[in-house]
Amino acid sequence: MKRFSALALVVALAACGGGEPADNAASQPAEAPAAAPQATAPAMGEMTTPEWFHVDDAAKTVHMTITAGATEAKNYWNFNGGYDGNMTITVPEGYTVTVDLVNNDPAMAHSLGISATTSNFGIVEPTAVFEGAITSNPTSMTEGTMPGESETITFTASAAGNYSMVCYIPGHAAAGMWIYFNVSSDGSKGVQSAM
Repeated sequence: MKRFSALALVVALAACGGGEPADNAASQPAEAPAAAPQATAPAMGEMTTPEWFHVDDAAKTVHMTITAGATEAKNYWNFNGGYDGNMTITVPEGYTVTVDLVNNDPAMAHSLGISATTSNFGIVEPTAVFEGAITSNPTSMTEGTMPGESETITFTASAAGNYSMVCYIPGHAAAGMWIYFNVSSDGSKGVQSAM
């Protein structure tokens, strides 16, 4: 019962505005990943290269456009239509990754970060796995990436492992605004989807 009550409180606070966190110092990225998470992303079929995902193997770069609220799914709380881990983005280890976050949600701020959390998204600390892999003001409902705005982040996917791409606005990841983000040691790259 306590577990349900805590989750209900998080969702209720997010829906009602919940206030701003007192300290944004926790939003600073980690120096380097401590260890790759152990959870693995589920198999989702063939790896594809959608139009929003571009790889330059010679330059060792990945550039992607991630749209928050790309569809009405989950009340616009999705990344390119993906939510609740039903999409996996895979980039090669050592590549420089640039993410353009575009917020198409008509009413809500969103953020984006690469997190070590791969399950139990009740409360996700706004700490990026890789330096630079988090948007500014990631927990703020008034200073995050607002409707109609965009923000670009760039980071190096320096450690192979299974991670997640999450929205750090309180309650959003718990409500399903997260997808898998894997860094491959074998050079695999692309997008898999269960949608």
